[in-house]
Amino acid sequence: MTVENAVTRDAWQNGEKRLQALSSIVSVLNSSQPLRQIFPLIANALRSVVAAETVGFTLYDHSHDSVLVGAVDSTLIEDIAGARVPFEHSLTGVAFHGERAKVFTQEELNRISSVFLQPQLDRGVRSACAIPLIHGQMKLGALILCSTQLNPFLSKEVFLLEHIAAQLAASLDHERIDRLLDELSAKLLTEQVDLGVPIERETAFDEIIGLSEPLKRTLGLVKTVASTNATVLVLGETGTGKELIARAIHAMSSRRQSSFLKLNCAAIPTGLLESELFGHEKGAFTGAVSQKIGRLELADHGTLFLDEVGEIAMELQPKLLRALQDQEFERLGGTKTIHVDVRLIAATNRDLAKSVADHTFRSDLYYRLSVFPIVSPPLRERGKDIPLLVRYFVQQFAQRMNKHITSIPSDTMRVLVNWHWPGNVRELENFIERCVILTQSEVLYAPLAELMASSPPMEQGTLESMEREHILRALRQSEGVIAGIHGAAARLGLKRTTLQSRMQKLGIDRREFEN
Repeated sequence: MTVENAVTRDAWQNGEKRLQALSSIVSVLNSSQPLRQIFPLIANALRSVVAAETVGFTLYDHSHDSVLVGAVDSTLIEDIAGARVPFEHSLTGVAFHGERAKVFTQEELNRISSVFLQPQLDRGVRSACAIPLIHGQMKLGALILCSTQLNPFLSKEVFLLEHIAAQLAASLDHERIDRLLDELSAKLLTEQVDLGVPIERETAFDEIIGLSEPLKRTLGLVKTVASTNATVLVLGETGTGKELIARAIHAMSSRRQSSFLKLNCAAIPTGLLESELFGHEKGAFTGAVSQKIGRLELADHGTLFLDEVGEIAMELQPKLLRALQDQEFERLGGTKTIHVDVRLIAATNRDLAKSVADHTFRSDLYYRLSVFPIVSPPLRERGKDIPLLVRYFVQQFAQRMNKHITSIPSDTMRVLVNWHWPGNVRELENFIERCVILTQSEVLYAPLAELMASSPPMEQGTLESMEREHILRALRQSEGVIAGIHGAAARLGLKRTTLQSRMQKLGIDRREFEN
């Protein structure tokens, strides 16, 4: 056989391989199977003609301006599906700018750092190719291949990859993308609970767990008011962590070296509350066998936190008002005026404005307390914080009970994230403690049926009003985002287009929930 014939035969065989690979991929894509399930078949077909240790694809998340790893088939790294990479620091971002396939040299790759690329560079990757997935006017993501060879992506290989990327992009209709995002969501919600890994939280707030926008807004107000001596009224439903907010204000104030004293006004009988607040002299009343220093006096130069302040009896309110305004009072049974320097933080889950209208709470005390109101958001509006809180509570209770729990089932986490938690963080904490007690293995066991059975009965209403409230709750939790892993559609178990249709019918505008 002549050299010329050998070259012709090799060219023909290579061309046949490319056609077979393209035909195989088109056939696989035309099936109704989930994309992540068939992706290894696509990767194997590509490797038959292109030398690449890693084959993956990404999706562009417009709402977060980031790239989401859809699937990875690699001999160099594990499947990191669901990992996020900033758009500007990704192979996908570079390919999008040119709107065509981009071949990267090793020098170019070294200038791009990401959780997807860096581990591969450490294992000898020397070149890569990113082909944008574009369908019509929509930029969906990119097909990405990485190789340890110096220059495997020649013009013929790139031409084939562009054809395959076009087929892949055409197969990514809304339904398939929604299904893929559901799969990624389930994968991401399988939380690995490593007791040695610290929980993410807002800096400067050690005791407060969460990174959601409603919580960030509240903590922003905490930072604003902490440096002043203004009276703060913390409002919010029971179990939302109003005391933690009060402690955070004290910890960031100039009084942090002094005492932080707490008094629950609902837990003390009305007859004893005055004594607890102001103290009493010996013989002031039957049973007063010695002098008692009140909380106001003990909190001098510090902070006094009055929880459930709405429960203070009307007859005691004028004395509290005077103590706040003048920073002075007399002990029960005493005549000496005591001067103090106390900052007051009050909290209540009652509607004090309504109590004022009902004449059960003094208006002058209400205005004195609500100099700077802060609302502690309910957990149903902090959906993004629930996985962090679950991990934190599992860690705390597992350590306390000397148990080794390493993972949380995805179905369990999905239910916990989407539950409405009428008792807020306190209810979640108590439920997780019960889960840890019942867990006998390394996987968290959660009695979800018990959780649902303990839910208070739903108020009567029309089907349309109940549907509307359900959608509004999901939009509040997702902060107006409809699509994506944390979007309202995923929380409701609906397709994006179905949810948009129902919102239009019910007259709901998602822009009202955007931050």
